[in-house]
Amino acid sequence: MRLWTLHPKHLDRQGLLALWREGLLARAVLRGETRGYRQHPQLARFRGHTAPELAIDAYLAAVQEEASARGYAFDRSKLGAIQAVVGIEATSGQLAYEWEHLLRKLAVRHPALAERWRGEAPACHPLFVIAPGPIAAWERP
Repeated sequence: MRLWTLHPKHLDRQGLLALWREGLLARAVLRGETRGYRQHPQLARFRGHTAPELAIDAYLAAVQEEASARGYAFDRSKLGAIQAVVGIEATSGQLAYEWEHLLRKLAVRHPALAERWRGEAPACHPLFVIAPGPIAAWERP
């Protein structure tokens, strides 16, 4: 499971589809609707939010908006009512780590997109607020 700190605009089609699917799984875990993945480290930052279920819906809404802008039909009805939520703090080190990780993936499966993004600064997902710091403790580099 990879719930990117990066803005979904940076993902290729395969990455965006995987993010939607994995985000829906994370949503089910946070809502207590599944027994698998309950201890997944990527969920820590959502669990630490004052409203985890609203936060994951806000996260997924941004993914769905990106998909819609590309002409994909991600089913927004799978989400609850989208409400404004307090952002989740993420670190500059985490964002940089994920950026390099994504560029390596894209170099293999979508070289043209990797080249397009190389040399650019990454944007973060709108749910996150970036603060200086190292890679997140839950990350498995």
